[in-house]
Amino acid sequence: MIDLDYLDFLENILTDNRKENFLRVLKTRTKHFTIAVEDVFQMHNASAVMRSCEVFGIQELHVIEERYGKRIDKEIAMGAQKWVDISTYDSVKNCIDTLKNKGYQIIATTPHENDCLLEDFDISKPSALFFGTERDGLSEEILQNADGFLKIPMVGFTESLNISVSASIIIQNLTNRLRNSDIAWEMTEEEILGKRLDWAKKSIKDIKRIEARYYEENPKK
Repeated sequence: MIDLDYLDFLENILTDNRKENFLRVLKTRTKHFTIAVEDVFQMHNASAVMRSCEVFGIQELHVIEERYGKRIDKEIAMGAQKWVDISTYDSVKNCIDTLKNKGYQIIATTPHENDCLLEDFDISKPSALFFGTERDGLSEEILQNADGFLKIPMVGFTESLNISVSASIIIQNLTNRLRNSDIAWEMTEEEILGKRLDWAKKSIKDIKRIEARYYEENPKK
């Protein structure tokens, strides 16, 4: 349960423009689709995927770190790490199990004999879109557990795109179609309140001191 008094206290510190921007952006945010990247070797690519999530309104990004250590390339992410929720996993199984338990179908973004072209993809079901490594693509474990396969139609000689480019194309296409549909894709009111609180805290310098002052003045909270 969100402490609405605390949220109001923090938002009164923010400028009206910042609060209005939060509300504007949150109206476009969705968890209907979510993105997962598997063991991306070049971290700037994962950072670029995160930036695409933020720009096109995907709220959650899942990063599987089974083989390679990760760090956010802040120059590439351009601050997106403040506004996108990132979950990390030490195994493919943990990631897939978590997302399936949340009601997502697992979609592998890779050419496959049973694949679906991007423009034909059914956007009505909550879907977790998986993107693989630059070198090896998605692992066999993900392919074996996938509920469907999605690919970008290409007409040139090159067989694949960089992961960050592929993710950007797919995310833009699907989120645009989603917002022009009758599907209930928006975040819940409770989720929106939670992000308002989270973003307010991330926007205020010396938040720990301010938070301590609030609870000192409101001991019953």
